[in-house]
Amino acid sequence: MFESSSGIVIKRVIALLLALILLAPVAHSAEISSVAAKKRAKITPSPSPVWPPKGFVKSKDGNTFAKIPKAKELVGLASNDKALTRALAKKIDGVPVCEKYSCGAVQVASATGCTWWEITASVRGFALPEDNIKKTFGTVRTTFGETGPRKYATILIVSREPIELEHSVSGIKASCRNDAPQERVPSNTYTAVP
Repeated sequence: MFESSSGIVIKRVIALLLALILLAPVAHSAEISSVAAKKRAKITPSPSPVWPPKGFVKSKDGNTFAKIPKAKELVGLASNDKALTRALAKKIDGVPVCEKYSCGAVQVASATGCTWWEITASVRGFALPEDNIKKTFGTVRTTFGETGPRKYATILIVSREPIELEHSVSGIKASCRNDAPQERVPSNTYTAVP
């Protein structure tokens, strides 16, 4: 019985080796073909942003546009935006800011450009898990620097509400300002509701 099972094992090993020997040239030639195909592929540049921006809400005067990006979009936007990447990477007590506090974001653009931006938002959530009514815990006011005509910017809004409370940044309003700021820009101020 021992010899019989060993014979089966040996036959399986030989069959496996033969299969590998026979498939190796096929795999190799397939790899060469795929490399050749990659060399022939044309690289097309990314399309220019569309104006007016699609999916954005337009202000009453038609000059300013804003959109709340989804989390997945925010990751993609950060890959092409060094300022946003730095803002997301900022650490508080050794933890990335949006893993410590509830955050929001807004994408903005203006047809004529802005000297600076003023963003306001509320931080809302349930006081207790069993509550059915949301309440406002605070407000956030964020300022952002200059953007040129038809240039997009993604602005991170950071509260001081611990993320484990599952409060959300909502009611986001963006204002394109063309006056001289009388304060430090950029800035982020959270005011808790007493």
